[in-house]
Amino acid sequence: MNPRLKTALKILSIFGLLYVFLASISLMGASFKLFGKGFAKQLITSCSNPFAGLFIGILATSVIQSSSTTTSLVVALAGGGVLPLTFAVPIIMGANIGTSVTNTIVSLTFITRKEDFRRAFAAATVHDFFNLLTVALFFPLECRFYLIQRAALWLTRIFAGAGGVKFTSPLKAIIKPAVHSIKHGLTETFGLPHVAAGVIMLVGAVVLLILSLTYLVKTMRSLIIAKAEGVIDRYLFRNDFVALLLGICITVLVQSSSVTTSLLVPLVAAGILTLRRAYPFTLGANIGTTCTAILASLATITVAKEGGAVNTVGVTAAFAHLMFNLFGIAVFYPLRRIPILLATKLADLASGSKKWVAVYIVPVFFLLPLFTILIFRNF
Repeated sequence: MNPRLKTALKILSIFGLLYVFLASISLMGASFKLFGKGFAKQLITSCSNPFAGLFIGILATSVIQSSSTTTSLVVALAGGGVLPLTFAVPIIMGANIGTSVTNTIVSLTFITRKEDFRRAFAAATVHDFFNLLTVALFFPLECRFYLIQRAALWLTRIFAGAGGVKFTSPLKAIIKPAVHSIKHGLTETFGLPHVAAGVIMLVGAVVLLILSLTYLVKTMRSLIIAKAEGVIDRYLFRNDFVALLLGICITVLVQSSSVTTSLLVPLVAAGILTLRRAYPFTLGANIGTTCTAILASLATITVAKEGGAVNTVGVTAAFAHLMFNLFGIAVFYPLRRIPILLATKLADLASGSKKWVAVYIVPVFFLLPLFTILIFRNF
């Protein structure tokens, strides 16, 4: 096939996948309304503890290996009025930790070569330590003072009232007919009860969300990553600001911080890139990944029939993801020696006689979150 035609088809498929992704978010919100208030109350009760919410975010993201999917689901739940911001923010925090499992797994491919593995493991776990330290600092503050939630609400108000323009989404006009047709077809044409139709719509929405986001990342990666590796090689060494900006841009383009940060592992393992320079690139990836949730939130905006009130809870949840990462960078970029030192020490330990440290992935990302959820969900 002609390379230009192939590229054009990939670009068209990206737009198609974006439409399916946004439609799945809207479809999910519509399904919640069919369940009634009882469902919402039950779901909120099952996540009535922010601590459990934090570990739900870690476990869910570790399993599906995509913080974008987790945060998009949270945005849909918040936008649909099912999940309050008080519990949405801790889940988003947990998603930040869970997403770092992918590049840690990538680093294990170097385990047979001691020096390469030491550098690769440090490159992977510096992302882990940034996320863990940020959560350790801001989770207690959030529980006590709602710091991130307040900042996200402030940003939502600014965005909503910018230039006196009402907070509306043109995407709703494109997506609404498809969602309405599915809902009408299930409830009217097939005569299904609302709960049954809601279940079908919810399951279908989740499947579409995961598939569309998965293939969107793959398609974008095939277009971007080959060129991105060359750009990283040539320009990442200039300064921290360029590294940060490049991390943001590449992650926005490929819609996956896991993909972006995994790029660093072989570069650091080969000695091409220092851990010191890789760190700001990782921080940029954390900012870039919030773009997916912000994009998804545009499909959750609704306007009340009476009074024209605008529901922007989903948007606020998406901004909470952004503010959490910005707060973390504001603290742990100046204190970058701490996560870099911790990652280096752990890598030294893992590459030495105690290789068992490398298998910390299973207990930290899977077993600990699972047991914590089971223990604290009813507290």
